[in-house]
Amino acid sequence: MDDSFHVFDTTLRDGAQREGINLTVADKLTIARHLDDFGVGFIEGGWPGANPRDTEFFQRAAEEIDFRHAQLVAFGATRKAGVRAEDDPQVAALLDSGAPVITLVAKSHDRHVELALRTTLDENLAMVRDTVAYLRGRGRRVFVDCEHFFDGYRANPDYALSVVRAAHEAGADVVVLCDTNGGMLPAQVEAVVRAVLDGTGARLGIHAQDDTGCAVANTLAAVDGGATHVQCTANGYGERVGNANLFPVVAALELKYGRTVLPAGALTEMTRISHAIAEVVNLTPSTHQPYVGVSAFAHKAGLHASAIKVDPDLYQHIDPERVGNTMRMLVSDMAGRASIELKGKELGVELGDDRALVGRVVERVKERELAGYTYEAADASFELLLRQEVEGGARRYYRVESWRAIAEDRPDGTHANEATVKLWAKGERIVATAEGNGPVDALDRALRVALERIYPQLAELELVDYKVRILEGRLGTGSITRVLVSTSDGRSEWSTVGVAENVIAASWQALDDAYAYGLRRAGVEPQE
Repeated sequence: MDDSFHVFDTTLRDGAQREGINLTVADKLTIARHLDDFGVGFIEGGWPGANPRDTEFFQRAAEEIDFRHAQLVAFGATRKAGVRAEDDPQVAALLDSGAPVITLVAKSHDRHVELALRTTLDENLAMVRDTVAYLRGRGRRVFVDCEHFFDGYRANPDYALSVVRAAHEAGADVVVLCDTNGGMLPAQVEAVVRAVLDGTGARLGIHAQDDTGCAVANTLAAVDGGATHVQCTANGYGERVGNANLFPVVAALELKYGRTVLPAGALTEMTRISHAIAEVVNLTPSTHQPYVGVSAFAHKAGLHASAIKVDPDLYQHIDPERVGNTMRMLVSDMAGRASIELKGKELGVELGDDRALVGRVVERVKERELAGYTYEAADASFELLLRQEVEGGARRYYRVESWRAIAEDRPDGTHANEATVKLWAKGERIVATAEGNGPVDALDRALRVALERIYPQLAELELVDYKVRILEGRLGTGSITRVLVSTSDGRSEWSTVGVAENVIAASWQALDDAYAYGLRRAGVEPQE
């Protein structure tokens, strides 16, 4: 990529300040590789010298990562007041990191200079000039983050502009205007960026926090105002409510502005990269995140489905494949014929032109959703229902005679959970009993004991998530219960649903569907 526009990622520094994120050095190395694969131009790795973890990261990154697209950036502060840049240990640590690019944070709000740094306004300008010039003289490229710039510009525009000029004239390649408190709105940001650009001639960047929910919009507004450097974090991670989200910013620049800011083909990796980084930081990916969320191109209303059947672009602002995502049809009591037909196509179930069949499925879905089932969150259960209608009745792998689950509290304070299932499979009557951590776990184990000899494919299945929701709370202990179960075969996951007056019966339904779907995926033909 040329140097005319910068995509600068600060997930490893600013993003790591999010509550609940605690990155190891190995985590940081993994994320850095993902970001380099995505094609960002700069990866801010942390503050070397400030803590041993960041210092180690820069050492290992130099040895273990061969960056193909990104340059590694070290973050630090201008020299301390009254100390020469060459004598400041923190500045020395920036050089020792070996990073070719250094970002310096500088005070641009007069009150922060006087109250936080406890120095004079003139000394602060000298700190900026001296540190930038020293690092430039040592062969480093320098970016300067003007902390609290927008608040400082509002309070004292002349001084805020003087900090930008000091950095620019000392040799900073980019001066970044930081909305550190996240309180700005897009029109304000654009106006300030234009004014600073006209008043200083410096190359400007933007760093926006998301406290007003406008970080992405503020970043794009800054670009409209003339900024050519955007600082973002993966999935919007960051302190308080977060930073400008890298992925919608980049997607907007590429797809809406027509700017080429990533290597060819990299945009199609966006969804994968977003989810991979979420896994590393151990946070569930946001399902409703723009562009990359699993719901970003999910359609539920029948009106939408009817239009999408004619042309998907009628209710989608882009083709989801351009960002590595997919369109999904959700089946619910809002479903019409088009929703069912499109969902059948998505699942590989041929419905043909049988309007009566589609009508039956629509009515059955609406009846069952009224009873408490939800198929938008349980695609596997819906596919089983759909195939049952297509095949003219339920085809099962086994026939259940009865099941029971017992939870026992003993006088000594211990607990026991036991389940027994009686069923028929391949003409054989099977009775199996098992114990578990709870009655549902005991049922799961008993079902496996009964069936794994006949269907060894079940050994690959694992229950990975289990959710319970009370649907009719006003009925107290007689409430209707819905259970959602997520199951994996080690390659993919699917969800099934059960609804009953008690949690055990609802769980049994969901488990029953999970096993039936898993056996279908494994290519096993139903027997009953």
